[in-house]
This record gives sequence, structure tokens and C-alpha cells, in this order.
Amino acid sequence: MDMEIKEVELSEYVVKELIALSGDWEAENSSHGYRKNAYEDLKGNRVFIAEENSEMIGYLFGKLEKSKQSRSVMPEDTCYFEVEELYVKPARRSQGVGSALFRFMEAQVRPEAEYLMLGTATKDFRAILHFYIDELGMEFWSARLFKKL
Repeated sequence: MDMEIKEVELSEYVVKELIALSGDWEAENSSHGYRKNAYEDLKGNRVFIAEENSEMIGYLFGKLEKSKQSRSVMPEDTCYFEVEELYVKPARRSQGVGSALFRFMEAQVRPEAEYLMLGTATKDFRAILHFYIDELGMEFWSARLFKKL
């Protein structure tokens, strides 16, 4: 099994696969409020995919942004890459696919961005924090918590 990680353009094939995988993600019901993507959600993003035997097994997409105001994390007008989504098929999780996608993207955007940013709404916050903080070296900035009364 040879996995290939690459950056791709939004071809008809890529859009179809990304939308199908995002539909699978929605069906998992693993993230608060997640809904399947439409083409409009994808356009304007840089797209990175993981393929194995010509089958897409994961994806990451996001875009370059400029910070709008001074914050505790970065100065105003700093270029950063906002990761919108990172998804790996359930059967391929915990096998390094997500890490490979993230590290590949990081290397590709490093010449243009000073920071990587992302938000998450996963229901398994312990696992996602372990993945991003312990495995990928990100830092924790903030959290929005809720309690239904």
C-alpha cells in the first residue's frame, strides 16, 4: 500500500470525491453541526489529498488569511493558513494519514504563512487535542464550552 499526499486543483473528480467524503463525515455525526460540503465551500481553498491505490482516503483544505487585528497569538496583518477541514476515512484513522496530510500542507504553506490556525467542533475533544497538540505540536489558544440546562 503506497500512500501519496499531494496538493490538487478543484477538478470535477476532486470536487466529487471531497463532497462524498464530507457526506460520510456528516453521517458519522462526530462533529457538532457539521454538514456535507457543497462546491461553494471548497472553492478558493488550497486542497491536499491522501490517495492509496488511486482512492482518496483523506483530505485537508484551507486558505491563506491575514490577521485583522492584533491578538495575543499574532500581530495584526500577519499571514496565516486557516485549516478549514481535515478528514480521514474511519478505516484509515490512527495510521498516520492525518499527520502526513498536515505535515505536507505545513511544508507547502510555510513560505507564505507565519502561523497555522484551525478550529474544531469534534465531539471527541480529548482525541483531537492529543492529535493536534501532542502529535503535531500545535498550541492551545482558546475554547468555547457549553452546558445544556
